[in-house]
Amino acid sequence: MSLPSSIVIGSDHAGFHLKEVVQNRLRELGIRVEDVGTYSEESVDYPDFIHPVANAVEAGKHPLGIVICGSGQGAAITANKHQGIRCALCWTPEIGALAKQHNNANVLGLAARFTTPENALAIVDAFLNAEFEGGRHARRVDKIACT
Repeated sequence: MSLPSSIVIGSDHAGFHLKEVVQNRLRELGIRVEDVGTYSEESVDYPDFIHPVANAVEAGKHPLGIVICGSGQGAAITANKHQGIRCALCWTPEIGALAKQHNNANVLGLAARFTTPENALAIVDAFLNAEFEGGRHARRVDKIACT
């Protein structure tokens, strides 16, 4: 599996510190990171930072995205409003790998208030190193779109 050349990442104020940790890891891996914010712990509305991530992935500007908020739920729900996005909220490395292997997830969601930095990095690594298995999973993923 080859790592993506770029990833777009966004968070709200609750996810700011975890976003910094994650993007540092991505850069260490040689991945170009587009950080769409937020850039501090000052209270913000998560959709303002999650929609740009989803838009960038949907438009093909980046192959993958990462979204982070306090519970991860709001970020995942927001990203999944976009037709071309399959955002998976992951809390273990195994779920991170399965999200890509079985669901061809193109956006990873993380819960900043419930995920340690070490666990988040393990989840990111598992997500990045997994490959979509296709086959019966492709048939199922094809049925997700509501067109």
